Amino acid sequence: MRDLDLITIGRSSVDLYGAQVGGRLEDMASFQKYVGGSPTNMSVGTARLGLKSALLTRVGDEHMGRFIREQLAREGVCVDGVKTDPERLTALVLLGIRDEHRFPLIFYRENCADMALCEDDIDPGFIARARAVVATGTHLSHPRTEAAVMKALHLARDNGAQTALDIDYRPNLWGLAGHGDGESRFIESAAVTAKLQSTLHLFDLIVGTEEEFHIAGGTTDTIAALRAVRAVSGATLVCKRGPMGAVAFTADIPGSLDDGEAGPGFPIEVFNVLGAGDGFMSGLLKGWLDGEAWPVALKYANACGAFAVSRHGCAPAYPSWEELQFFFARGVVNPALRHDAALEQIHWSTNRTGDWPDMRVFAFDHRMQLENLPGANIKKIGVFKELCLKTAHLVQQGRPGYGILCDNRLGRDALHAAAESGLWIGRPVEWPGSRPLTLEPELGPDFGGLSEWPLAHVVKVLCFYHPDDSATMKADQEATVTRLFHAARRNRLEFLLEVIPSKAGAVTDQTTADVIQRFYDIGVFPDWWKLEPMQSDAAWQAACDAITRNDPHTRGIVVLGLGESEDRLAASFAAAARFDLVKGFAVGRTIFADAAAGFMAGTTPPEQAVTMMADTYTRLCALWDASRAAKG
Repeated sequence: MRDLDLITIGRSSVDLYGAQVGGRLEDMASFQKYVGGSPTNMSVGTARLGLKSALLTRVGDEHMGRFIREQLAREGVCVDGVKTDPERLTALVLLGIRDEHRFPLIFYRENCADMALCEDDIDPGFIARARAVVATGTHLSHPRTEAAVMKALHLARDNGAQTALDIDYRPNLWGLAGHGDGESRFIESAAVTAKLQSTLHLFDLIVGTEEEFHIAGGTTDTIAALRAVRAVSGATLVCKRGPMGAVAFTADIPGSLDDGEAGPGFPIEVFNVLGAGDGFMSGLLKGWLDGEAWPVALKYANACGAFAVSRHGCAPAYPSWEELQFFFARGVVNPALRHDAALEQIHWSTNRTGDWPDMRVFAFDHRMQLENLPGANIKKIGVFKELCLKTAHLVQQGRPGYGILCDNRLGRDALHAAAESGLWIGRPVEWPGSRPLTLEPELGPDFGGLSEWPLAHVVKVLCFYHPDDSATMKADQEATVTRLFHAARRNRLEFLLEVIPSKAGAVTDQTTADVIQRFYDIGVFPDWWKLEPMQSDAAWQAACDAITRNDPHTRGIVVLGLGESEDRLAASFAAAARFDLVKGFAVGRTIFADAAAGFMAGTTPPEQAVTMMADTYTRLCALWDASRAAKG
């Protein structure tokens, strides 16, 4: 039974992309970490477009190998074919953006894990699961990896699957250029041409740039090269022409590239050509495997390539299917796509990884409330927050759908210990009780402290905001929230906005919705909303309508507790759970208040505190689950 649309085979690396633009690679001060390697990029790109993709490769038995495996899984790529090599390291690539013409890169691939892929790694049962197998040229450069690719291709063809080749010619990966020439795209080689031509008959689709067809065809005359490839292969040939788009040839090669089938192009700014071919191939494979006509498939391909050349990174730049449809419907507004706010919002919100349909969050990010308890001190509070984390683990029992809110100032040890727990982790940045809003000093005046945060931490900020606030108060708070939101996005961190208008003025069923709309109006698009426990259907409906009207791809809402009794929270849960956009709760004092008071006073031993909190937390989880079940 074929449960996969395609399997890509070959390179898998970690891309370390220079964060600074416009300088030499020698001058890069920091790097962004992404998955890389053409087959890996294509597996991500096609998954984002809705295909069921898988990768067949090897990674090292170390942190970078685990990163690749985990990130692919987060992207929805099947990792059943990702083998762990016990001896070799995962490949690395260092890349930079010098200007629109120069993109220096260094491959660290000496005896790397993916080049140890061998015939034994090719499971016939795995290959039989796919409608198509996609290979890249690099893995034909070594006898061991070539044997693995050939086995996969023959199995695919025996099974009636389609096969595709991205020529992906990198001279230095064929041993034709030095380590410093990673940017080189073409060196003539009769040996490489012969090797490629010996395999071309195995493919139904062959894709390459003009230079890549030059190496495959053995001549720098593009038409002659395409005809040489056609002489040994009946595949559809797709020739990429850079800013001139691409053309497909399904039969004899005519006298001009302009006579091939083409799709519409998109006039955008070229920012970064690295990974553009893999983005192009992702769109092309989507159209090809969906059975679209070549002009439609090339439209997908050209658009995906346009996204790639206008953004930082390779795989992270590729669009989701929703994003692609939005782009087609609206067209190019800003040729620098990465500066198109509407497009970037859809890109961010439809490509977030991880799924949190249920949220049972233990919030112990409180600082002022704990500091004010009799007997409390910094050390005791830190120990108590570790007990809170222990409580979360005890209730979670390794299951999904649980999380914590924990601060770094008083709860650092607990926050760091939660890293491998599987818990959703939110981290507050507001100075407790501040109005107008001010932030924790650790963020710095420029909010640069966010650059130190792990990507798994969600930026949580509480703002006491009311529609009837003075113009000065509104402007001050809005400016802080807006700067923080953009700082979070720049640092690739999700953002949770908590608003409690009832602490700043009288409220009606419309008040929270009005606050939500105001933040959208000023360009703040939270990934999560944290809202106070409203009791009426009308208030919840108005809030949910305001969110979905502005951001249909939001993560959702969690209900805060405000220290309410379990009975009052039960009523709030019952009201909130009727709305699908409400994913759960984030409650703190209702769970920990009694245990914290006793622990700080020295009357409640640690284990008793954990038991007390676990019992309450468990009851709240049961209350929420029952409320959701009652909704039907």
